[in-house]
Amino acid sequence: MIYTTLQSYQVLQRDSDNQARVKQADGQIVELPVGGPYTVGDAHDILVGEIWVLAGQSNMEGIGDLIDVESPSPFVHSFQSREEWAIAEEPLHWLGESPRIVHHQLWGFDKVPDEIPPRDPQKTKGAGLGLTFAKERYIRTGVPIGLIPSAHGGTSMEQWDPAKRDEGDASLYGALLKRVEKVGGKIAGVLWYQGESDAYPEATERYHQRMHTLVTALRADLQAPDLPFYYVQIGRFIRSIADPDADVCWSGMREAQRTWQDILPHTAMVATIDLELDDLIHISTQGLKRLGRRLADCVDGLRSPDISSVVLEREQARIRITYRYVRGGLHASGHPGGFSLRDQQGVAIPAIYKTTLEGNVVTLHLKEEPLPEGAALWYGWGADPYCNITDGADMAIPAFGPWLLA
Repeated sequence: MIYTTLQSYQVLQRDSDNQARVKQADGQIVELPVGGPYTVGDAHDILVGEIWVLAGQSNMEGIGDLIDVESPSPFVHSFQSREEWAIAEEPLHWLGESPRIVHHQLWGFDKVPDEIPPRDPQKTKGAGLGLTFAKERYIRTGVPIGLIPSAHGGTSMEQWDPAKRDEGDASLYGALLKRVEKVGGKIAGVLWYQGESDAYPEATERYHQRMHTLVTALRADLQAPDLPFYYVQIGRFIRSIADPDADVCWSGMREAQRTWQDILPHTAMVATIDLELDDLIHISTQGLKRLGRRLADCVDGLRSPDISSVVLEREQARIRITYRYVRGGLHASGHPGGFSLRDQQGVAIPAIYKTTLEGNVVTLHLKEEPLPEGAALWYGWGADPYCNITDGADMAIPAFGPWLLA
């Protein structure tokens, strides 16, 4: 790929030989190796490295408190919402500045503002995971990172439908493609955090098909058949009153997400069920930093722990759950929490009296009485469960269920 126009602070996606190529005004092709900063013509602070898209809804957009946020790095730049490159700093998303009309239509406006609105100096929310992810990648590899923040809070899989690409700027998918095109048309991969808006039965049932459509479309449209796509299992949602339907729907969405990651190659999922919140639904700033590092692990091929086997040992009155992809054993701060047994209606079966962790095995110790027919095992049941188990590298075990036992 050859770049013909540049902005200051732009990040150029490296080619397979770890170089980027720029055509100068005199027609000369300049080869720039991974690194920087470089000056090319009037453009300065150019970096060569990897470009990652940040897409999804509000937890990717970033609603964390702007307290103790991730500090900027000269080797991490962002293609801002206003479509100008700059050193990345929190907040990464300023959707009111976007020239793409879809972001304004989603807020109820019928056009893009004539002038870019001033940024609110009193803004208190907006921290995300992208800057931590990018800094972690740079620390590990020495490769500069460019980010394309493209998320929009409250959006559903239907609103991200690739079939709407022909609507251009009036669709989320079309606007995303245009942003990628504007930075050269090539990226290293996509980070995706979405699902809260689809936590209802019909959307959960269609989740696998919609994710398959999204990822295959992105790979086709960007001419990158192996494009990495790493995504996040939704976390907790605190309700002011008990809501059994929400418990069922949020549990169902998490299971749909957990079971999708092995369908297509070059995809993987990380969990958030253990992370603290800054409000009723949004991951906290400190939790988002941890999540950014978890996604960096995904890029390195280090997957989240996943279930290898579940064995009900009736004579010993226990359930043994063996995990794969565990680094440094399983751990919990305080007593391990999150596992439950439930009947077919989702009602808790009070049979677990102790949970122990040893290496990559979780053991649930049971009362010495038979489980009812149809009993199922869950980890992270409900909209707002308490879960606290990670491996030694701080990868959380994902929420799952129902896992039928009897």
